[in-house]
Amino acid sequence: MLSAESAATVRATLPAVGASLDAITARFYDTMFAERPELLDGVFNRGNQRNGEQRRALAGSIAAFATALLDHPDERPDHLLSRIAHKHAAVGVTDDQYVIVHKYLFAAIAEVLGDAVTPQVAAAWDEVYWLMAGGLIAMEARIYAEAGARGGRTWRRWRVVERREETADTVSFVLAPTGDEPVPPAGPGQYVSVRVELPDGVHQLRQYTLSGHGEDGLRRITVKRARVEGSPDGEVSALLHDTVAEGDELTLSAPFGDVVLEDGDAPLVLVSAGIGCTPVTAMLQHLALTGATRRVLVLHADRSEAEHALREDMERLTEALPGGERVLWYEEGACGRARSGRMDLSDVDVPEDAVVYMCGPLPFMRDVRAQLLRAGVAARDVHYEVFGPDLWLGAA
Repeated sequence: MLSAESAATVRATLPAVGASLDAITARFYDTMFAERPELLDGVFNRGNQRNGEQRRALAGSIAAFATALLDHPDERPDHLLSRIAHKHAAVGVTDDQYVIVHKYLFAAIAEVLGDAVTPQVAAAWDEVYWLMAGGLIAMEARIYAEAGARGGRTWRRWRVVERREETADTVSFVLAPTGDEPVPPAGPGQYVSVRVELPDGVHQLRQYTLSGHGEDGLRRITVKRARVEGSPDGEVSALLHDTVAEGDELTLSAPFGDVVLEDGDAPLVLVSAGIGCTPVTAMLQHLALTGATRRVLVLHADRSEAEHALREDMERLTEALPGGERVLWYEEGACGRARSGRMDLSDVDVPEDAVVYMCGPLPFMRDVRAQLLRAGVAARDVHYEVFGPDLWLGAA
């Protein structure tokens, strides 16, 4: 896929480019938003811009993609692009925006690296960019088509028919579609974007897992109030918690996400921590509704029972499965069948041939993934979902 001449140049310059990616992406975003501030209104997550997560994720994805091209020169590493494509579709990215990104990204590369960016170096990295962008554009076109949308137009209004206080800082909204258009299908584990207008008039998007569904097209999202150290709470989650009541309407995208439970007979291990329970609960509901008889081991860790959102749903659905069993860990106040402390799988019977789905904070998932591999689970069978930019891309 990458020409031999460009591959040699990328290989020679990857250490220098990789070492400067943080500076490059910082310059890229700062310049682009200064000249194109409209991109922060309904496209980019300004919270992730403030905390630097989006910049680190972009740098990591570029480095991982270039490395994969060098390691397998005859293949385009589409497996690295699938998650990005679904995230892009969820916010309505369009083909023309790749031209905008190219302009500002390559200007940032030239500014940061200076004279090291010869015409040959620029041409080689330009080839890398358009291989990556071309793969994403093609994937996103297929994803939009499957969602029944064109060019990023995936939005519709939903009415809140019930608001449930799950914990002190977690609320669920049960939603009914408005209008007569058919509701696009959702796979267990997928998410939707919620589009809101903030008090300053700027529109922001956040992704929330569909934590359940009901008859007549009803769907549920479960929102934890984001706590941001040293600054106000997450602006979108706080708005939803403080202002949305039964009868209100929300703007949602079609469902997206590439981490979707696949049916089968292999033992299943569902691992979560904190609000990572939302895709697990959706998967459990799917298993219960389809009458699954496979072994299903549910592993969840939380700070306490009181902070365990959707606990009753998880317990009820696990008990409804003939092969269901669960193990819980609480850092505080563990009692009954729950264990105390952090998740420790040393005495848990994890099937070596299990398929695993994980969701939770990155440090948690890194630790549990290592434990699962030591237990004999194949790395290819461990699937994970990240809330927010994927800072693990290429490393898992």
